[in-house]
Amino acid sequence: MPFTENNGVRLHWDEQGSGTPILLVMGHRYSSAMWYPAIPALAAEHRVIWFDNRGTGESDTTPKVTLPQLAADAFAVMDAAGVGEAHIYGVSMGGVIVQEMAFQQPRRVRSLIVGCSGALTADKPRAPAIVRLLYYLPPGVLKLLVPTKIANQGYGSAADPAVVAADQAMVAKDKFNLKGVIAQAEAISNYRATREVIAGLTMPSLVLHGDEDGTVPFKWGEELAGILPDSRLVRIAGAGHNYLVVDPATANGAVLDFTREVDARLAAA
Repeated sequence: MPFTENNGVRLHWDEQGSGTPILLVMGHRYSSAMWYPAIPALAAEHRVIWFDNRGTGESDTTPKVTLPQLAADAFAVMDAAGVGEAHIYGVSMGGVIVQEMAFQQPRRVRSLIVGCSGALTADKPRAPAIVRLLYYLPPGVLKLLVPTKIANQGYGSAADPAVVAADQAMVAKDKFNLKGVIAQAEAISNYRATREVIAGLTMPSLVLHGDEDGTVPFKWGEELAGILPDSRLVRIAGAGHNYLVVDPATANGAVLDFTREVDARLAAA
């Protein structure tokens, strides 16, 4: 079980496969274990590296954190793995983290892959604190407070009920620290990007988004793909925020097609 540190914060990471590296960056509250729908498919062609954001899994927790610090954690993992440059793939909060990584060190970003996220500009609404508290309730309590119909909206109409049940079982046992995920939520709330800075990210980019996403609207993904100068958008039909769970074949296939094209383009250059 590999660990590394960033400014004294211990970070758990792991890897599988060989080929050009892909770094996976998970979203708010969840550990890297929730990449389970993607890792086997991506590792068939790539060296896949994943890690627990601070506050989740086996990584340390800090009472305060910023999105730039979370991006620095991700670079520390790349350093520990001996990786200078990688495709970087983030979902939800992780999608904002990988954008911040591209702002900080664009030469280390072979390509930018953003899922169920957007351009977190100043005009974007943030969830009220009372709503954010729902994330931190024990799964059993949350199930009593939130009707099944509403909870399942995170998956979308294309979701197989058996797959949803299996994923919710994974979520129920996923390890996180309450103070750590509150710090993550505050980091998201306090973060501001600009369209101008995002438009300066010239690396090849892929945006994936479920068209029934009730957490981060599909139009945010459309907007991000429109701002990034060298990008394409993949619309995942009938999928909510958890598109990776609902339609992994489409999502993973799109990522592999994209990374093959990028790798071929860079090899030719």
